[in-house]
Amino acid sequence: MKQFYLAFFISLSFLLVNFTNRNAYNAIDDQTRTVQVYPNPATSVINFEFTSEFNKSSTPTLSIFSFLGKKMNDVAITNNKITLNLDGYYRGLYVFQIHDKFGNIIESGKFQVIK
Repeated sequence: MKQFYLAFFISLSFLLVNFTNRNAYNAIDDQTRTVQVYPNPATSVINFEFTSEFNKSSTPTLSIFSFLGKKMNDVAITNNKITLNLDGYYRGLYVFQIHDKFGNIIESGKFQVIK
């Protein structure tokens, strides 16, 4: 019975350490993001706002995919803010990726459409 309690305590400690590390990671991740997406969830339009430090010399593109992997949109990033109309989008989750000119993913995230 002592072995059970010891194993339970070790696994509980491991979960707590991972949970606190994940929260610290999320706080750092929010500070280093290059794009903010709002409103999330969205109904008719969604905005992508990029930080001023975002490197536009690499001609980045914004790609949006449905949750099933269908490419919905590809937009060249030329301004600090892009507003997309969601007329052809159905209710559900969507994933966005920002690619540099070589196709490398700079950042990715998700947003939800509710209609």
